[in-house]
Amino acid sequence: MFEEDKDDKIYNLIITNGIDKNREYGQFTEKLFSKTDFLWKESMSPAYATAGEEFFKKVDRIILLAGLYKDNKQTFDDLVEAAEKYNIPLVLVRPYGLEEVPEELEQKAATIVGWNANCIVDSIKNSDEMME
Repeated sequence: MFEEDKDDKIYNLIITNGIDKNREYGQFTEKLFSKTDFLWKESMSPAYATAGEEFFKKVDRIILLAGLYKDNKQTFDDLVEAAEKYNIPLVLVRPYGLEEVPEELEQKAATIVGWNANCIVDSIKNSDEMME
């Protein structure tokens, strides 16, 4: 794939949400919005376990905000299962201000990233290559 192709691509993302005591979802999307040269949209479903192939085949990456894992374990489990089933790269974002990530998520992720906007975008763009 040529580099220009990656820059013009509009990434369809699923970003974990739910119980979010530290407002990590809002902070994360602000980071993405700050990168005006990165084009993305978000797909959501009220129940990822039943969303099905038609929904997931349009998704480019699943973003797991590790700080939300403890309070939203079922959603994470459903998304990890969908990522495996439909071969969608998982980008694991460390909990805000921490380095530790849940080991069971670390093993499934194509890449792990912190909260630097440039690193996040690079991880999203290159996570398909990291799966190979």
